[in-house]
Amino acid sequence: MSGTAAAFPAGEAAAAVPAPRPADHRSDPRPFRFRGRTGVLLAGTSALGVAAFGWPFLVHTSGAVDLAHATDAPWLFVLLLPLLLGIVVSELLDGAVDAKGLALLGVLAACGATLRLPSGMGFEPVFFLLIPAGRVLGRGFGFVLGALTLFASALLTGGVGPWLPFQMLGAAWLGFFAGCLPGRPRGRAEVVLLAAYGVVAGLAYGFLLNLWFWPVSVSPGSSVSFVPGAPVGENLRRYWGFYLSTSLGFDLPRAVTNLVLVLGFAGPVLAALRRASRKAAFGAPVVFVPGCDP
Repeated sequence: MSGTAAAFPAGEAAAAVPAPRPADHRSDPRPFRFRGRTGVLLAGTSALGVAAFGWPFLVHTSGAVDLAHATDAPWLFVLLLPLLLGIVVSELLDGAVDAKGLALLGVLAACGATLRLPSGMGFEPVFFLLIPAGRVLGRGFGFVLGALTLFASALLTGGVGPWLPFQMLGAAWLGFFAGCLPGRPRGRAEVVLLAAYGVVAGLAYGFLLNLWFWPVSVSPGSSVSFVPGAPVGENLRRYWGFYLSTSLGFDLPRAVTNLVLVLGFAGPVLAALRRASRKAAFGAPVVFVPGCDP
């Protein structure tokens, strides 16, 4: 009697055995792949973020407005977490992510949160890991990883406050757009591409994050203060002046940190992530075929 049939009593069907994994599925290293429901949730989350950041340029009232984000930030946080959870659950329901993908997400988020511990004076290595992760594992994974990393790091460092939902959205977009970079470069050219992106992303993150407190941090009447009801171009000019005079000095070290870390360590990290994604075979479906009858 054959080895396969010997394990089963006579008259019973043999147990199913896993089918070989097709090679084409192995070529897709992304744990998260966009489906219709997931795309809608991600678009909704991003639309919420755009409105939360860009409201100073959309206010058309000429009277006094409630400028304090301290009251609406908790509501943004309450909306953001279910949307992020919905993205993960949607991927699970669609069969686009499995336990391996969730495990990798948790490990990378924990590593990213740990990288925030030595942060200070513009030195923020927490963003370094988001860039190669988004590049290798896809924009959907980068989006969720960015938000989860900032959330976990805030709990670890005691950095929970009205700024947290804005930081989560900014980091989520940083990981998302890392996954949108051109896919052809490899080797040193790819590292240079990621380093250039790290510089731009480091500056853009600071430029974006300042919007949450700019309307309330400058006394009215200043040349860089927010003016409710002013034309968009006027408030943009004022915000640009505010950014150059207050934030650029902190954002440049972040950009330089990203540049140095990506140039120095992105190569091995990219190789490790690609090797892990190949071994995990995220794209391979679980298929069973009937075994041999006794």
